[in-house]
Amino acid sequence: MGERARVWEPGAVDDLLAPFSFPCALGVAGTGGTLLTAGDGARVHPLASVSKPIAALGALIAVDRSLLDLEAPVGLEETRGALAGGADAEVPEGATIRHLLAHTAGFAFDTGALLAAPGSRRIYSNTGFEVLGRALEQATGTDLETWLEDEVCGPLGLRDLEASGSPAASFRASVQDLLLIGREMLAPTLVDPALWREATSVQFPGLPGVLPGYGRQKHNDWGLGLEIRDGKSPHWTGERSGPASFGHFGQSGSFLLLDPDRGLALAFLGDEPFGPSHVEHWPGLIDAVLARHDAGEPGA
Repeated sequence: MGERARVWEPGAVDDLLAPFSFPCALGVAGTGGTLLTAGDGARVHPLASVSKPIAALGALIAVDRSLLDLEAPVGLEETRGALAGGADAEVPEGATIRHLLAHTAGFAFDTGALLAAPGSRRIYSNTGFEVLGRALEQATGTDLETWLEDEVCGPLGLRDLEASGSPAASFRASVQDLLLIGREMLAPTLVDPALWREATSVQFPGLPGVLPGYGRQKHNDWGLGLEIRDGKSPHWTGERSGPASFGHFGQSGSFLLLDPDRGLALAFLGDEPFGPSHVEHWPGLIDAVLARHDAGEPGA
């Protein structure tokens, strides 16, 4: 048995969940399959903002099929349709689908207020993803839940994903489903690899912004629906994750992290909303998993 196999034996990382005082689950996968789960990997949890990269994947599938254009302007109809009391909503002049995905359209976090010109600031926005969801529905002629069920859940064999409600924060899933999504993001089959490279590259580089839970970042880099690690500090992914790592975390205490250099996907779900325990222990958890992976490489 090689060193890699010993590292990923069942129970090999159960100790890593010990700092968390609530029920939680961790999963790790490579491009070839699941390497381990600790905790109940089949239990369904709220994803909160980890909904966004799944919605983004659905949007990119539509882009790949020429149903949606990244450079298409954000329209008044989808903006008003996405917002409560949207009759008075304003469209950010010059904003595109790309801006929505990269959190640079100028929308406030959870209202229709416009805080900046498109492309000038990185303002993390649930509103932007609500508008994106409406734009995707209009482009495909299909409601968002059905589109994701047909184009993501079916092809990837997801059993637990519930893609109803807000594309910004309402989905639910299990760790085992997040790992399947993570494997797709490491080696895409649903979109052209060139488009996926674009999605995981920095969009509108050099923009400052606030990373929720971790404060203001001089370079708050994002791709298309995905946060890019780059040189952010402090950061939830610890010290070992490379600058090309990408993913998302959510206020439900959830994360999906992809490390393309190592070919690893990590997923975490738990019973407690994001708080001081996550800020304190997620970096160490991720560093420890990556360290054990790295130690196993000679025997792979």
